[in-house]
Amino acid sequence: QVQVVESGGGLVQAGGSLKLSCAPSGSSFNINAMGWYRQAPGKQRELVAFISSGGSTNYADSVKGRFTISRDRAKNTVNLQMNSLKPEDTAVYYCYVRNTKFYDYWGQGTQVTVSS
Repeated sequence: QVQVVESGGGLVQAGGSLKLSCAPSGSSFNINAMGWYRQAPGKQRELVAFISSGGSTNYADSVKGRFTISRDRAKNTVNLQMNSLKPEDTAVYYCYVRNTKFYDYWGQGTQVTVSS
């Protein structure tokens, strides 16, 4: 049984920063990629950023230059540093961890609210 545990969400003023973290726990497996999606009220879930096993990263255009995804292999965690936050970044952020069979494990989501 694999669980994906997220932390770091909260309320911040526009222009502020937050750091989200995520780690799988339970059964061990080889990780292919890790990343974050988000879903705002009334909108579809969208990819925010991901990082591959080789360290390649990809970002949504809306967060490029403001968000940075990184992976701590020793701690088996993925972090999303979010700077210069905007009210439109308000959403529930979901972490996913993909195994080498391209199966995704999902976290329960963490709320990020950016006030104007």
